[in-house]
Amino acid sequence: MARPQTKTFDKFKTVAENRRARFDYHIDETFEAGIALTGTEVKSLRFGEGSIAESYAEVRNGEVWLVNSNVPEFSHGNRFNHEPKRPRKLLMHEREIARLQGSVERKGMTLVPLSIYFNSRGRAKVELALARGKNVADKRQTVKDRDWKRDKARVMREHG
Repeated sequence: MARPQTKTFDKFKTVAENRRARFDYHIDETFEAGIALTGTEVKSLRFGEGSIAESYAEVRNGEVWLVNSNVPEFSHGNRFNHEPKRPRKLLMHEREIARLQGSVERKGMTLVPLSIYFNSRGRAKVELALARGKNVADKRQTVKDRDWKRDKARVMREHG
């Protein structure tokens, strides 16, 4: 059965990407959320620094929080600098938050950030995915499929 295609967002400059997420999880649905950042965090992200490799999102008290993401301190931030690994509030509509919370609680799904980027208007956004964890056999199948696609492309190029 084919999975539904994920919709793409208006990404202008990608800052951080969680490449491991697509390997470790079955991505069901993606959402775009804004991030509540301080000034030095925005400057740090504009320089291309930041990591969401070990991060996840959770719903607390009707709000969505990005936990364990790393935005390093800004080099010229002096005493007004931010804490690098603080939880950051994600900005979403109440209806979307309620839907995410229901999926996480009832279906046992996980909220995984896929990327942080700046859109065409210059706003920092997070691409958030509603995902289900893969088991070892699924991961092996993913590796087999990826290798087969690479071999197929090579054969087509040679005999093209």
